[in-house]
Amino acid sequence: MIRILSLFIILLPFDGFTQKRYFSEKSFVSFFSEGVIEEIKASNTKVTSILDLASGEVAYLLSPKDFQFEKKLMQVHFNEKYMESEKYPKSSFQGKIVGYDAANLTLQQVKAQGKLTIHGVTRDIDVPGTLHIEGNTVTLRSKFMVKLEDYNIKVPQIVWQNIAQQVEVTVHFLYRPVTN
Repeated sequence: MIRILSLFIILLPFDGFTQKRYFSEKSFVSFFSEGVIEEIKASNTKVTSILDLASGEVAYLLSPKDFQFEKKLMQVHFNEKYMESEKYPKSSFQGKIVGYDAANLTLQQVKAQGKLTIHGVTRDIDVPGTLHIEGNTVTLRSKFMVKLEDYNIKVPQIVWQNIAQQVEVTVHFLYRPVTN
C-alpha cells in the first residue's frame, strides 16, 4: 500500500497522459565507497521510477532499507548509524532529463537536472548520463558522486578511514510504456 501511494505521489507532477510515459520495470541503484581499509558497496533493485519523454520529467523513489550489502553488519550500520532509515525512510530524485531527442534511436548523452533528496536533505543536482530508446524500451543510466556532508550524513571519527567522504552512485533504469 505504501509503495502504491508513493508511486501515486511521484506521478502527480506529470501533466497529462501521453504515449511517451514510461515506468521502470527493472531498476538498479548502487553505491560504492572506497575506504582505506575496505570497500563498501550495496545495491537496490526495488526502486520505483517514471519517465515522461514528452516533457523530459523523471522521478524515482527508493527506500534506503532496500540496499543489500555483502556483509549484514554493514547493512545494519548503514541503516541505523548513517542513513537513520527509521527517521528518513525514503530517498528520491525529481527533475528533468535534458539534451535528448525522443526521435533519436541511438545512445544519447544527456543530463539529469533536479532535486535529489537523501537523509532528509534536498539539493539541486546536475549529473551526466545516457539515454537509449529502442523499440518499446528506454534505458537511462548515470554515474555520479555524492558527498556525504552535503546530505548531513555523519561519519564517526573512529571509522573515518573505513568510509570515504563521497560515494559513487550508479543508476540504471529500464523503462517500458505505461499502459492506460
